[in-house]
Amino acid sequence: MEVWEIMVPTVSNDGKPFRLRHHREWDKQVNRISNGMTILTPCKGQWIDLLTNSLYNERMIPVRIVCDRKQIIQIMKITQRHYNQIDVLAIKISSEALFLSNI
Repeated sequence: MEVWEIMVPTVSNDGKPFRLRHHREWDKQVNRISNGMTILTPCKGQWIDLLTNSLYNERMIPVRIVCDRKQIIQIMKITQRHYNQIDVLAIKISSEALFLSNI
């Protein structure tokens, strides 16, 4: 398993904030795939749409997920559909994840 970070938008393409209920639905879908995530504090993000050369400034929510490459691609597709995004970014931040359990 690997540790990935995906950037989740806080507002729609027209600038309307996503409601907590909308984020929680995404959480449920991701949890079904990865069995958990760590949601970090929102931060400022900027990116350029290469097709239109438009600069986007928006707050993003970094979310860390332990899963494999196939699963993160599935999560990226869900994210793109759920939030109606042009692009979705996921970064592999670790090639190994260890769990210690009392089971």
